[in-house]
Amino acid sequence: MTTTSPTTGALRIVEDVQQARETVLKREPVADPVLPDALQQSINDLWGEPVSPADHVRRIIEAVRTEGDAAVKRFSEQFDGSSYTSIEVPPEEIAAAFEQVTQEQHDAIAFAVWRVRRYHEMQMEHAPTSFKTRGAGMMVRPLKIAGVYMTGADAALPSSVVHTAVPGKVAGVDDIIGVTSARADGSVNPLKIVAARLSGIERIFRASGAQGLAALAYGTESIPRVDKIFGPGGVFVTLAKQQLFGKVGIDALYGPTETLVLADDSASPDLAAADLLAQAEHDVLATPVLITLSRGMAEAIAEQVDLQLPVLERESIARAAIARGGAVVAADLDQALELANEFAPEHLCLLVQDGESLLPRIRSAGGVFVGESSPEVLGDYTAGPSHVMPTGGSARFASPLSVLDFLRVMSVVHLDEEDVQRLGPFAADLARAEGLTAHAHSIERRLEGR
Repeated sequence: MTTTSPTTGALRIVEDVQQARETVLKREPVADPVLPDALQQSINDLWGEPVSPADHVRRIIEAVRTEGDAAVKRFSEQFDGSSYTSIEVPPEEIAAAFEQVTQEQHDAIAFAVWRVRRYHEMQMEHAPTSFKTRGAGMMVRPLKIAGVYMTGADAALPSSVVHTAVPGKVAGVDDIIGVTSARADGSVNPLKIVAARLSGIERIFRASGAQGLAALAYGTESIPRVDKIFGPGGVFVTLAKQQLFGKVGIDALYGPTETLVLADDSASPDLAAADLLAQAEHDVLATPVLITLSRGMAEAIAEQVDLQLPVLERESIARAAIARGGAVVAADLDQALELANEFAPEHLCLLVQDGESLLPRIRSAGGVFVGESSPEVLGDYTAGPSHVMPTGGSARFASPLSVLDFLRVMSVVHLDEEDVQRLGPFAADLARAEGLTAHAHSIERRLEGR
């Protein structure tokens, strides 16, 4: 049986677990997305014919590859509704940004940078290190140059800049550059600029969307080619990452944000509802999911969602996202954990008694937030770990952004003559078994002392 209470409420409640898997917990595959009609028509108008979102991105990438700065500027101005002369943000605009933000905003960004840096410095202590033993080992080196997509158009999102760039700086990347959308007057939001500079981004360029990523992948007259691209973005950024992978390193494909709140009967309904809505206001495509152990708790939280929605500035966005998610009533805690692991959410919030004891049973989540004093929103800003996390179920095999993403491991083989005599016969036998006689000869000549 599937029911929603109250019948006019925003949060649907599903009690049949199989139906929950087919509705609330079902994800649509990430393929060629269906865009709003007006946006799709604007793409068709741009190219003079019907064009899919993937082909739209493909054409942008090719134009940037062949035309460089001219294509970057043309597409960025057209899509952002902006106009500017210089693609690179000049020093005077960077200096002005620090004068335009309030002291409170500056201090909040600086504190977030400090917290995120401190966490990743501790993480770096546990990162792989170079070693060599008995003729074999590895060297660990940071990337030489990384590109950060500084996401956010209507919203500035300086926190995303911090959480993407700081792990790279801690890892020791030589150069970190940023690309971002410009506002109507051609300027970059000063909050982004301040966050970028405090986080270690040396140069900032006005280059949004697919054209910004293409510029980072191929390089242009103004924008350096990078080794790897980092950071979340919208649908066109994700499509560009898919198409550019292999030409440049890609951190991951990030979809809309998602949060799964697991609440037992000890949870505070108002806090559970607040945690769901905090993610819902990000995007109409966000997915807030609740798993509870009783119908009564599900209804109490649904009631709080209805009470809290009207006071949100982004109510319409949050309401649309809440409709995408829903509440699932599990039979018991074991079933609730099974469903949570299957869903593999970006964020898993444990509003349960003794949440710490459940950690050994959690296999798949981007980040786990234990207890009512650990809201996911703190993870977005000042908890410490990067808030750039796997979405769309990729937490089954992927991890949050970390210093490890900015490091490379190179194997090293440095054997002596004794090692060759000891290892060589087995290698030669394997080479001949594979029919690779030149391989065998290379070893056997050394064994013969030739």
